[in-house]
Amino acid sequence: QVQLAESGGGLVQAGGSLRLSCVVSGRTASSYAMGWFRQAPQKEREFVAAISWSGVITYYGDSVKGRFTISRDNAKNTVYLQMNSLKPEDTAVYYCAAAGVGARTLEKAYAYAYWGQGTQVTVSS
Repeated sequence: QVQLAESGGGLVQAGGSLRLSCVVSGRTASSYAMGWFRQAPQKEREFVAAISWSGVITYYGDSVKGRFTISRDNAKNTVYLQMNSLKPEDTAVYYCAAAGVGARTLEKAYAYAYWGQGTQVTVSS
C-alpha cells in the first residue's frame, strides 16, 4: 500500500555533506510521521532522526545532533536528511521509514510500519 524509495547516498570525504531523499508513494502518502535509521556492518540498527506529519516536531539521535537535519516537503511526498560534518563512523546503510498518524516513540523502530530498501553512505578519512 505504501512504498518508500531512498536516494542520494554515495561516497564523501570526512567533513563533507550529503543530502538523502525519500519519496513516499501510495495511500495517503503525506499522512505519516517519518524517520531515518541507519545500520553499519555488524551493528544494531540505529535511530538517526524523525519528523512529525506537520514537520513542526523533530527528533535526533545523540550521535547526529547538531550535524544532521531532517525536513519534509509534503507537496512532493518527500522527506530529506541533510548530513553535514560527516565522519567515518557515519558510514552505514540509511533507511527511510513511515510511522503513520497514531505513532508514538518515534525513536523506536517498532513504531514504523513501512521501510525503504536503504541507500549506502560511505565517508572516507
